[in-house]
This record gives sequence, C-alpha cells and structure tokens, in this order.
Amino acid sequence: MSLLEVNGIELEVSDVGSGDPVVLVQTALTSDELVPLAEHLSGLGAYRIIVYHRRGYAGSHPVKGPGSMVRDAADCRNLIDALQLGQVHIVGYSYSGAVALQLAYDATEHVHTLTLIEPPPVHVPSAGSFRSANARLQEVRRVRGPDAALGDFMTTLIGPDWRTEVEQRLPGAVAQMHRDATTFFDTDLPALLSWRFDAEDARHIACPVLHVGGLESGPWFAEVRELILTWFPHAEDVLLTGADHSLALTHARQIAGVLADFLNRHTTPTRRC
Repeated sequence: MSLLEVNGIELEVSDVGSGDPVVLVQTALTSDELVPLAEHLSGLGAYRIIVYHRRGYAGSHPVKGPGSMVRDAADCRNLIDALQLGQVHIVGYSYSGAVALQLAYDATEHVHTLTLIEPPPVHVPSAGSFRSANARLQEVRRVRGPDAALGDFMTTLIGPDWRTEVEQRLPGAVAQMHRDATTFFDTDLPALLSWRFDAEDARHIACPVLHVGGLESGPWFAEVRELILTWFPHAEDVLLTGADHSLALTHARQIAGVLADFLNRHTTPTRRC
C-alpha cells in the first residue's frame, strides 16, 4: 500500500488492475480482512480493485475527535474523487457495511452497485442485545484496557484459538489488531452504536444491491438479512453454506465468485462504452 493525500489527510491505499473500479471498504479491527477477497476477485475478471485503510488503522491518518459513520463515508467519497474513479462498485463487510450504506445514501452519483456482506445488527429487532454486548466490551476496555477487550471480543467471535486461526489466514494480522484496538473500541464502536439509518434512508438508494451472508452466522445476522431484503426488495441474496460471520476470511474465494457474477451483470457506464 502507498499513502495518498485525500482531502487533507493521508490514507494507505492499494490500487491495482484495470477495468471496472471496485472499492472494498475496510471493516473494523482487522485492517486487511478484505485483502484475500480482493486477491481472489482480481483473478476473475477485469477490475480495478481499491482497498484502503480507514483513519486510525495501520499507516493511515490518525483519528482525531469522535468517530462518525458520516465521516467514514465522506473519506471514502473523497478517495473516489481523488482517484477520479467516477462510478464504482462498493463492497462493505460487517462494520464497513454500515459505511457502505451511508456512502450509497450520501454519494448516489458515485455508487453504481452496493454489496453488503453481513452489515452490523444495529437496527434489527434484537439490536438491544447487540448493543448490550458492545457496552460490556467497552466496559472491559475502560477497566482492563484495549488488549483485554480485544481478547474477550475475539474469543467470543471465533473461540479461544482465535489468534492461531486468524494468523493462519492472514499472517501478521494479530499484531496489527493489537495496534489498532484503541481505534476499534474508542472510535468505531461509539460511531456504530450512534449511527442512525432507516427504511426512509434506504429508499434513497436505487442502485443494484447484493447481500452475502453465512448460514451459520447466527440470529443477529439472520435478522440483518431480513432487514436488508425488506429495505431493498429487489436485492440479490446469497447465503454460503458452512460460513459464519468470519466469512470474508474463511470463504473469500466463494464470495469473490458471487461478487464477480454480480459485477459482470452490472458493469459501469464507462466499461460499457
């Protein structure tokens, strides 16, 4: 990755390939979690694939002030402008699914298609339990520090061997997660829990939408799927057998195939010309 000045800040950006531009918005905590998906996608078609680190992650600009989903979306919009990409395919996963939704609302002129891989369950019927779980994590962070909160979070998400499992699929990720944990707990979680988005906002998004989820992701993300399909009745929907919420790492090849099929049926005007 190289540093690119974007509206007064520097973001680490990987920009490879040629063809339809695909922007993969970095999710929270694991800064390179979408890199395997980008690598698999690059072998399936003519795409210009952009992956970047959001503020506060890896070598990108540090976070100043409270987190904001609107600010994250604006950073992505400014990146698209800085690279003169025009209309793009946007891919968001987990936390960055929320960023992608906000971007599609704020910058309809840039978002040609929207792919949501299990966005966060902050607006589903059981959102209260999700918020309570995050409040407990924030308390652990306050009392015992970000590393302890990171361990609790990942053990709950993946299991006690999470470090081994993450390193096997993404070498170097665990150390980077520890370096970025403060951004995750102090900036991203408050931004997510204060984010407001509803059916009326969704009605402003008219581009083609793809939802990808895992059959083993549990009730929160089953409710997310139902909500996305309610908000976007014409959305395409793919559920991957044997996948849980770690699907961007465990099922990157399968997601890339689904995504390539979707993108190839919804090429941008520039590519059609």
